[in-house]
Amino acid sequence: MNEKIIALLNEDIKGEHMAIVQYLRHAYALGEGEMACEIEAIAREEMRHLDWLSEKVVELGGKPTLERAEMDLGGTTPAEWLRRDVKAEEDAITMYKEHIETIADPKIKRLLRRILSDEEAHHLAFSRMVEKSGREKITPEGVLLSEKRDKTIDTLNWGIRHEYTVILQYLYHSYLTPDEEVSLELQDQAINEMQHLGWLAEEMTETDGSPEIEETGVDRSEETPDMLRADISVEREVTKEYTRQIDEVEDPGLKRLLTRIRDHEIYHDQLFTDLLEGLEKE
Repeated sequence: MNEKIIALLNEDIKGEHMAIVQYLRHAYALGEGEMACEIEAIAREEMRHLDWLSEKVVELGGKPTLERAEMDLGGTTPAEWLRRDVKAEEDAITMYKEHIETIADPKIKRLLRRILSDEEAHHLAFSRMVEKSGREKITPEGVLLSEKRDKTIDTLNWGIRHEYTVILQYLYHSYLTPDEEVSLELQDQAINEMQHLGWLAEEMTETDGSPEIEETGVDRSEETPDMLRADISVEREVTKEYTRQIDEVEDPGLKRLLTRIRDHEIYHDQLFTDLLEGLEKE
């Protein structure tokens, strides 16, 4: 019975994962402004849903999926993007209602109803944004599907892919480790990596580029020491790459941004190393 519920919850996770990335891409493409901030806030609520669902899957004896549902990235104007976000919420509402009917467990039904109430609010918010985008002139600061690929854009997209990958990796490890301290630290650093992704994506929109929010390979270790070793390894690799990029880029603003992110990665390395040493002493 748990296997069926786990499968349904993992379908919900895929939908939440898709919504997070799709909404963030649209928010970044809009640049600064009230509407972009509102979309980012909705994406953060979808992150909370993904967290709740993943924890429930682990509690049931399963593993949360790292896959995501297919995004709808068509359209070249804010109104077209927002209509796709409305459709994403309609699909989510339909799926959650079906899963609430299918699953008998009262606690899981209660969780899904809680998420459903958010999705209904998101649907209304996006619908209102569609109307607003029709009344007001909104000029996107970035081209969502731009073909431009100069050196700066390549540098930024490398960072975006890395940050997205480690967000998934640290969250996955945080769900599976039984060590509460390690779990909390991994979640904290995943949040920091989300900041990095946002900074890089916002820089991308200023260069008329398109953020490539795609993962490059997530470590799926199941033992806590192995998780930390993998996390330390990826931090050391990215520190070297950011250091190389800092030496090569000429734009002072981008150099400062990469330096700030690189210094955060060094801190993550030191933090994970301390945690691993503590486990090995035990």
